[in-house]
Amino acid sequence: MGGSFNPAHRAHRRVALDAMRALELDALWWLVSPGNPLKPRAGMAPLAARLASARAMARGTRVRATALEASLGTRYTLDTVHAIRRRWPRTRFVWVMGADNLGQFHRWRGWRRLAATVPIAVVARPGYEGPALAGPAMGWLRRRVRPAAGAGHWTGWTLPALVLLRFRPDPGSATALRAGDPDWFRRFL
Repeated sequence: MGGSFNPAHRAHRRVALDAMRALELDALWWLVSPGNPLKPRAGMAPLAARLASARAMARGTRVRATALEASLGTRYTLDTVHAIRRRWPRTRFVWVMGADNLGQFHRWRGWRRLAATVPIAVVARPGYEGPALAGPAMGWLRRRVRPAAGAGHWTGWTLPALVLLRFRPDPGSATALRAGDPDWFRRFL
């Protein structure tokens, strides 16, 4: 599950734990992005602070916060996933993302190849589900949607494969946290 985690918050934690249960995962990695090519750099806290906030939020769970993309030197998810699969060839991976990302998935470099490389689990987010389901990527992936009731069987799916997961929404928001404390990251430096 990649993201800016600017900062990590309780909704990230809840989604991760819910996704782990639904997908029957042994662990879930938060890939704290050194820089999202589709997001402005303005307002982005330093990677070290974002990683520290993610590690603090993941504490006591099987969620592992990492800056793996920075150490791999990758910038795009497709390259990151290929590098991870080379490094851990015996591990099965599924990409977990929010519906907000599905709505812009067609803008990701090599998105069709990514969908053909790993199963994708999309977590509903209030206000984003409609545009995500109407987006260009979903037009291509629609026939490849698997039932949420079978999400734990993702390792046997033929790719591309996508599952839409819905959990009780959490109103937590990194945007709201930054608005309430624009210098939040200083606690983690």
